[in-house]
Amino acid sequence: MNFNEFVFFTGFLAFISLMLILDLGVLSRKNKSVSFQEAATWSVVWIVVALIFSFLLYKYGEQMHNVKDFNSLQKAVNEYVDKDSRKDVILDANDYEKSVQSYRSLIALEFLTGWILEYSLSIDNIFVIILIFASFKVREKYYKKVLLWGVLGAVVMRFIFIFVGSALIHRFEFILYIFGGILIFSGYKMLTEKEEEEIDTEKHPVVKLASRYFSVFPRYVANRFFVRRMGKVFITPLFLVILVIEFTDLLFAVDSVPAVFAVTKDPYLVFFSNIFAIMGLRSMFFF
Repeated sequence: MNFNEFVFFTGFLAFISLMLILDLGVLSRKNKSVSFQEAATWSVVWIVVALIFSFLLYKYGEQMHNVKDFNSLQKAVNEYVDKDSRKDVILDANDYEKSVQSYRSLIALEFLTGWILEYSLSIDNIFVIILIFASFKVREKYYKKVLLWGVLGAVVMRFIFIFVGSALIHRFEFILYIFGGILIFSGYKMLTEKEEEEIDTEKHPVVKLASRYFSVFPRYVANRFFVRRMGKVFITPLFLVILVIEFTDLLFAVDSVPAVFAVTKDPYLVFFSNIFAIMGLRSMFFF
């Protein structure tokens, strides 16, 4: 990661953090249900922000990888653009501006494609989270807090998954075929498996694992994740819900992230498209 990538990445995370503060109301500690109007507004906001981001890539995208001249542009194309897509980048040593604009157009398109693809593949995530909340009997006014921590966990896990996956792809290109196999298997499961109507909370593997290593309090304690009783710290069922949601998101990431890697080899574009899709879908949850 060069300095420009670090600044770009840090700025992106800072912006997402600020939007989370505004969107999820971190500054307000009131527990209240999210209205349809609020959810619709923020869904539109995240779509508009993603489109603005793609426009910025179209205008200044080369700055992300510190492209300043033709040689650095050629290096970025070789490292981050798939072999089949390189034909779409016009590399003319005598016309740097034309070459760099061609690169900008490609990465803006790859981001948009990855974002839409992640959005469409993750729609099921909403219904699974609804199922989790219903099965664990979570009160609606606590949804926002649980989803806040769920989103933060998803950002961290997707970061690790995407950049480790990218490093493996760059070193072992056959990893892409493994990702392709995962996509085929996921498609088969979608066609053959029936939708679950309820989750057996006691038999869920995450609940069983957490119960083995932590003391679990038998009931909810308002919106708290931890509670102390008789000098002992317990995790509450609400914390178990977060763990189950994180586990579920990881499973969805295994399905959806390889699909975006099929669009672009650039891990930054994969990560950015994933996060914008997650944020938009989180708002849609409250429809």
